[in-house]
Amino acid sequence: MGSARYEGSCHCGRVAYEVEVDLDKTITCNCSYCQRRGSVLAFSPAQAFTLLKGEEALTEYRFNTQKIQHLFCESCGIESFARASLPDGTPMVAINARCLSGVEPAELQPTLYDGRSR
Repeated sequence: MGSARYEGSCHCGRVAYEVEVDLDKTITCNCSYCQRRGSVLAFSPAQAFTLLKGEEALTEYRFNTQKIQHLFCESCGIESFARASLPDGTPMVAINARCLSGVEPAELQPTLYDGRSR
């Protein structure tokens, strides 16, 4: 697949975005939050992400280290992306690949990230 441009959204479409992301480098995480949510995550620099609509519809959730801004639609409850920074301060966006148009999650080959042990 490699890096490509995708459109994504929450379930109801109130939150929508475009992103350039590499779906060959997806992960699943076994931390208490990600395991329950079931996302397949891909990461993109913030400058490769454009929120098209829905900033006012986003509700934030933070836990543990409080560093990841988990954002979900207040209408349908779907977290289609999250915002955070790398340790060097570079702004990043974690994309829920399950929310990207034209992407079949069963075709992705995510690597397991052991968030439970961190």
